Amino acid sequence: MARLFGTNGIREVVGETLNAPFVTRVVSAIGQMVPPGPPIVVGWDARTSSAAFARIASGTLAVAGHHVLEVGLLPTPAIQFLVPRRHAQVGVVITASHNPPEFNGIKCIGPDGLEVERSFEEGIEQGVEKGVASALPYSRIGDVSADSTGAMEYVAAIAGHVDVGAITARRLTVVLDCGNGASCVTSPYLLRRLGCRVITLNAQPDGNFPGHLSEPTMANLADLARAVPALGADLGIAHDGDADRAVFVDGTGRYVPGEETLTLMARDAVERHHGGIVVTPVSASQSVEDAVRPLGGEVVYTRVGSPTVTHEMQVRRAVFGGEENGGLIFPQHQLARDGAMTAAALLDLVARRRETLGELLAGLPRYTLVKEKVGCPVELRAKVLAHVAETFAKDSERVVTIDGVKAYRDGGWVLLRPSGTEPLFRVFAESKDPAKARALAELGLRAVDGAVRELAGPA
Repeated sequence: MARLFGTNGIREVVGETLNAPFVTRVVSAIGQMVPPGPPIVVGWDARTSSAAFARIASGTLAVAGHHVLEVGLLPTPAIQFLVPRRHAQVGVVITASHNPPEFNGIKCIGPDGLEVERSFEEGIEQGVEKGVASALPYSRIGDVSADSTGAMEYVAAIAGHVDVGAITARRLTVVLDCGNGASCVTSPYLLRRLGCRVITLNAQPDGNFPGHLSEPTMANLADLARAVPALGADLGIAHDGDADRAVFVDGTGRYVPGEETLTLMARDAVERHHGGIVVTPVSASQSVEDAVRPLGGEVVYTRVGSPTVTHEMQVRRAVFGGEENGGLIFPQHQLARDGAMTAAALLDLVARRRETLGELLAGLPRYTLVKEKVGCPVELRAKVLAHVAETFAKDSERVVTIDGVKAYRDGGWVLLRPSGTEPLFRVFAESKDPAKARALAELGLRAVDGAVRELAGPA
């Protein structure tokens, strides 16, 4: 059985694997996984193909006897927020998150608003392989209705979790880069509701991403970094394509790496709860532990991927969770990565502490985290992983195999893990010494590349 779902749904190139027949097969399988009755929510992001694929999904589900609620173009976390509030049994999101514009995808949300368990995804994959299809008579066909109230309901809920008066009193000027993505329909309105003066960049939905690619990297946010100090703004905020992440620029125009935001907000959550559990993947910075342990916090590590983190948070009743890429999870709001909630929470922290973002970040434990990648054929992943695990086990202080191989050595650590969506290994390395962090990353890159060459043979 072919695996279709990666760490965050299905993502494929439009016009190649991802086409109308493929979407029909996947959604038909989803329709067979749940009985007609409670509605199914369908929403989508701003990609050029998203609305069309969503309409195919809605029609396919209706023909299978389901009542479909189309909530429209919204951030993925807004759709996750709406699924339980519409008493839906499942949500179908057409999105490829931060991938380049030629990609699109399908994500499945459970009735609790969490991404579905792997067992549900396997059921869909089995249905696609078998080619299940509906054969209902006309009298049992479902219907499709539009629900256009979700955006402002979602915005109001986020505002209810922060001190709007305190944020308003700070009279903050914020430059918001929506990246031509789904946040265009929610985040500008949220920030204005919080009393901020908002200056927007790339705030019209456009699946061609004319402003910059939808991954909120330092290179892609060069305009935002220039705009913040030039306009005398207090900070900048950027979202990825489906707005489940938020990345920040401080008042000087410095791009704030995601691991710093994760550490800052984890420390604040633990401090406010007088302890508690923080859940984060093995790729997270050591700075998280350094920041929360003195306050009575405990860090629990998981495999990489937000579904794993959110499910562990639910089990552990964690006070906070998230990833080092700007995808943070505030359980008082919902168990989902949420870029808008992250933006509001950080503004709330700035208002409460009466400090600038730069001043807040200056007090964090300081590490250098290097992220790289190296090619590896899919069919060699398991063998390469076993090979590098054996190599690093020999002379490392400690090896963790929760996800890939994480080896502690030489005053830092290096993590090597196969990508769930691409033919490559991702390499993370960290140390307080930037040179050591880079050396560990290079060591990891050489180890994977050498294993691939050895296992692939002369060809």
